[in-house]
Amino acid sequence: MINIRTRLTYQFVILVTAILLFFSVGVYFFSKLYLEKRFFKRLQDRALTTTALLFDLKATNSAVLKLVDLSNNDPLSNEKISIYNDTSKKIIFSTNPANSRFHEQFIPQLTAGKETTYIHFGEYQILAIHLPNKGESNWVIVSGIDQTGKDALDDLKKILIVMVGAGILLLGISGWFFAGRALAPMSTIIHQVNAISPVNVEKRVEHPNRSDEIGLLVATFNQLLDRIEQALTTQKIFIANISHELKNPLTKIYSQIDVALIQKRSPEAYQKSLHSLQEDTHTLIQLTNTLLDLANTAANSSHLKLEPVRMDELLWETKMQLQKWHEDYRIEINFSDFPEDEEALLIQGNPASLKVLFMNLLDNACKFSPRKTAIIDFSASKSKIRTSIFNEGPQIPKADLALIFQPFYRSNATAQASKGHGVGLAIVSQITQIHRGEIGVNSTTKGTTFTLIFPSAATF
Repeated sequence: MINIRTRLTYQFVILVTAILLFFSVGVYFFSKLYLEKRFFKRLQDRALTTTALLFDLKATNSAVLKLVDLSNNDPLSNEKISIYNDTSKKIIFSTNPANSRFHEQFIPQLTAGKETTYIHFGEYQILAIHLPNKGESNWVIVSGIDQTGKDALDDLKKILIVMVGAGILLLGISGWFFAGRALAPMSTIIHQVNAISPVNVEKRVEHPNRSDEIGLLVATFNQLLDRIEQALTTQKIFIANISHELKNPLTKIYSQIDVALIQKRSPEAYQKSLHSLQEDTHTLIQLTNTLLDLANTAANSSHLKLEPVRMDELLWETKMQLQKWHEDYRIEINFSDFPEDEEALLIQGNPASLKVLFMNLLDNACKFSPRKTAIIDFSASKSKIRTSIFNEGPQIPKADLALIFQPFYRSNATAQASKGHGVGLAIVSQITQIHRGEIGVNSTTKGTTFTLIFPSAATF
């Protein structure tokens, strides 16, 4: 598999090579155009010199040939000059009479009214100039091979090929070098990451430049390590607490069975032991169920089926069911700012999970209230639904408010008032987060209020 350094080198070489080829082809193409233009200019000078000698000076053909040769300081390769009379349809002058048919084949390409015509024929460049002379129409046709320009283009092509080849070689070496320098910090980062394990998860990756892309990657990785460290810490606390919570009822059950088996007892004593075992078993079952609820809520949060849920009806159902289980509980629901549009009472959620949420909050409210009473204030608007649950009871210290949603945490103010395992509010917090809601708590000497805010179905 090709590594990043090799891929970067390949991409760098391909990109710059394409640019070099583009400029090299451009240099060759425009050099060719320049040489052709310059050669056509030389042909034009030959044509004008010849016509001036022939028509203006009235020199004979042989004299014109001698004068053309004398004026030709820079002779052209295979140069041929012909003058074609458009009136008589004949060639009236030629520097190479034996090969006058060479120019005759191009006469059909000459267009009346066009002063100059450029023609390429193999290696030849041909120029035809239309010159009217005393009522007559003549064409001066000059041809030749630009051997000097051809040799110059061949040399230029060789130079460009050699330079592009050398450039590609230098690009490969420099690209490999600079790609290695750019990726050098990655080796250090890999070494630091390999040194991190669950034993020293508090270590973080260091990088001197925090503003570049690698620095941003390191910062993101360190944030991931923060979350992993927090998860491992939570897991350790969870395991320690669950071990303690499970150990107590199991030890108590085993001890009671062991005591009951030491010697025979009366039926009343056995019945008393069985009642105690039943109570401890109920506590163990309740703890197991809450732990399963907590685990299922965390594991299946992304697979929960969401549907429109009418919150006022869900509160009534929860109230009826909880009071059916606990006849001494009193739950009051006050509806304020009740909307006219029933759509404002809907949120997008999972009915079973939301019912567990309200069951836990209402059960805690009644359980810690001296009068076993919970008061619910419900209000709804187009964008959100607000539910407040208040109960009289002991004040929760401010230091404990930020910790009560952690698993197995129990405030000293409430731990003595009622038995529990400190898992219910953790489930409430997770279900609230799944439904994109917010939960807050405020505790005073008068009592404690839990406030839930959920976005309505229209804004979900």
